[in-house]
Amino acid sequence: MLFLAVFCGFLAEYQLEHKIERDRANELAVSFYNELKADSAAIQAVINQRERKDKALTYLRNYYRDSSINNCSKTFALNFTYGYLMNSPAVFEPRDAILEQLKSSGSLRYFKNKDLQTLTGNLSVAIANLRKRNDYEWTFYHENIQPFLNQHNDMDFYDRISLDSKKFYIELLESYANSERVFPFHLAKPASFDKTVAINMTGNYRLILRGSSIKQYQEYFSLNQLLLQKLRSVYHLK
Repeated sequence: MLFLAVFCGFLAEYQLEHKIERDRANELAVSFYNELKADSAAIQAVINQRERKDKALTYLRNYYRDSSINNCSKTFALNFTYGYLMNSPAVFEPRDAILEQLKSSGSLRYFKNKDLQTLTGNLSVAIANLRKRNDYEWTFYHENIQPFLNQHNDMDFYDRISLDSKKFYIELLESYANSERVFPFHLAKPASFDKTVAINMTGNYRLILRGSSIKQYQEYFSLNQLLLQKLRSVYHLK
């Protein structure tokens, strides 16, 4: 009888531990799923902005080849801004609070599904690679684009379109783009403007951004979608 009592107690404790682990796994799965779902929408918006930035940089590179920099059109001003100045909307910063919790606390063991464990590990690597690429983009921007802007940008133009300071700058730019208003845009120090340098700098910047979008951004997005699908399947999430 004593043996049976001890054995039954062991079974009860075993079942309780398994229930606690299942409940914990479900809680983490929901939190992780919500984090990934939010990032799925965020990176898609960023990818759209990067596509716009790519088109703007292509326009600028071609413009410098055969157009006058002394008479800059509204289209030029808009593409100049989208290409060189609209940085924050075109940079994706993954949210990984739950992922880091899974890794640092050892809670990843609650995910018994091997595919889920593998995908989570791969996502962690993808995030690290994406952040390194973001740093590389920023280094190029800081060392090349920023000095170019310091020398040739027309800050008076931005003062003119900032009619409503309560709006975010990108909203101001969108409002101006969709309006009939036309404010002059003049590149500063046109005499020292080197078209070859501008073409090469713009082309290199575009290639760096495209490389990130095609490799690191797409890799993260693909893993994000696979993980969302796997979490829905294993934990019956919506």
